[in-house]
Amino acid sequence: MTNSHPLPDWNTLAKLGDDELPLLDTALLIARDEYPDLDAAGYAAQVDTYAAALRPQLEQDIDLPARLTAINRYLFEEIGFAGNNVQYDDPRNSYMNQVVDRKLGIPISLAVIQMEVTRRLGMPLDGISFPGHFLVRLPVDDGILVLDPYNKGRPVSAEELRERASPHLGGQAPDDQQLLQILAPASHRMILMRMLRNLKGLYLERGDWERVARSADRLLKLSPDTAEALRDRGLAYRELGYAKGAREDLARYLQLLPEAEDLDAVRTALIELGSSGARLN
Repeated sequence: MTNSHPLPDWNTLAKLGDDELPLLDTALLIARDEYPDLDAAGYAAQVDTYAAALRPQLEQDIDLPARLTAINRYLFEEIGFAGNNVQYDDPRNSYMNQVVDRKLGIPISLAVIQMEVTRRLGMPLDGISFPGHFLVRLPVDDGILVLDPYNKGRPVSAEELRERASPHLGGQAPDDQQLLQILAPASHRMILMRMLRNLKGLYLERGDWERVARSADRLLKLSPDTAEALRDRGLAYRELGYAKGAREDLARYLQLLPEAEDLDAVRTALIELGSSGARLN
């Protein structure tokens, strides 16, 4: 298949609205950093194929629960998409080409597949940037239905959602109002930034400074004033010996967050970079 599916340009993405960012194409753009020969057209076509295979089943007069059951059965049982419980921290779980090839992912990458397929079938599935595990939501007559793509798309009850959220809220279960706020739809920008933060975190743990710098740089392409991405890119640049870039990023970080918790550590790094500039530049 020819690669005739142009992906967006990183330098144009900051100007797009939060949901104008094409979700699958930008996720493939993230993957292309790691897999430069990635066939974007092929992966977009693969997702179209999933939707096309499901369409005849959904054209019958079936209710929403039956439609969802059919979609989930197809994606998670017939095609075999699954959560990678064995190697959850494998970066391949976050790169969409690898997720499609290996049928393995983490909650957010599986959610992107589920969202892209259901949206092609006219169902408005949205992501939820839930604390811990990413989830998806679908509006229904009496509210919203929350699904867990990491567990074969099964519905999650309000009670279970409260239980899952409470460790992230100091042990307190959220009240109805808090829960609704947590369940607000995540914009495409939020989803893509969460994917990049996941990657940045994995590479930070490994001390892979080149990929930390790249992940942070891509975050800044999506949202130029993201303070933590400036700090992490600056610290990665320092490790890579690029003193000028490190100084610029860390100084900008302190401008954005003058009360930062790590103020002293970042100031110290800046002072050291200043004195070692001649050697590193």
